[in-house]
Amino acid sequence: MKNTLKHPFERSGVGLHSGETVRVRVLPASEGEGRYFVRVDLPEAPAIPATVNAVYQTTLSTELRQDGATVRTVEHLLAALAASGIDRARIEIDGGEVPLLDGSAKEWTEAIARSGIVPFTPTQEEPPLKIESPITLQEGDAFVSAIPSSQLRFTYGIDFDYAPIGNQWYSWTPDIESFGDAIAPARTFGFADQIEQLRQLGLIKGGTLDNALVCDREKWLNPPLRFANEPARHKLLDLVGDLSLLGTFPQAHYLAYKASHQLHVQLAKAIRAANH
Repeated sequence: MKNTLKHPFERSGVGLHSGETVRVRVLPASEGEGRYFVRVDLPEAPAIPATVNAVYQTTLSTELRQDGATVRTVEHLLAALAASGIDRARIEIDGGEVPLLDGSAKEWTEAIARSGIVPFTPTQEEPPLKIESPITLQEGDAFVSAIPSSQLRFTYGIDFDYAPIGNQWYSWTPDIESFGDAIAPARTFGFADQIEQLRQLGLIKGGTLDNALVCDREKWLNPPLRFANEPARHKLLDLVGDLSLLGTFPQAHYLAYKASHQLHVQLAKAIRAANH
């Protein structure tokens, strides 16, 4: 059984990197369409599939591209859709970046729940992706793994040389804890001493203390946190969003440490390759 949305919903807000206000409308989709974006602001409204083959670049967010049209920072909305069980959705967007909202997936997840979910039985189903032996990718001491498991599970570890964060871990099992409670509220985070450098590179133009947690070497600049280990949970949220580009989550234990969007996407590609 698969699911789509019962009713459309709409949200608008500022893009993290572009700083531009963008409107997003999420609608039910037809069979076989999966999850995909439509750039309604561009001539002929090109569609961009939310699939791993469409990944264009992964600098501080995940960006998709199809036939020259792009959409950036897709991971929070896609995580909310996939973790809510929405297999197909048409996402109309009037700009090049999904709005950050409060920096988490909380508003997306709540909007999906309010819109309602409609189950459907596909007339044709692709064979399910399987993890039959461990897959690991490593860059220095950062790594991502998919390990055969009796249940779906995600575990994330981070380690930063900033006292408010340090070493954190979180493990989430969808069958035991709801995404809406445990993962969706965790916000993106950044470091006060990196803001100017990133802005000079044309990044985080829309980042503020209202949509991102920010710390210096000693303290958080905008407490309180929603969880003691909110940064680790947010990285897990990003992992869920990036792996959603597979279309489904093959049953496995996904384990990541100090990883990046690039490593997440490389793992998704490796899983896809191992199933062909």
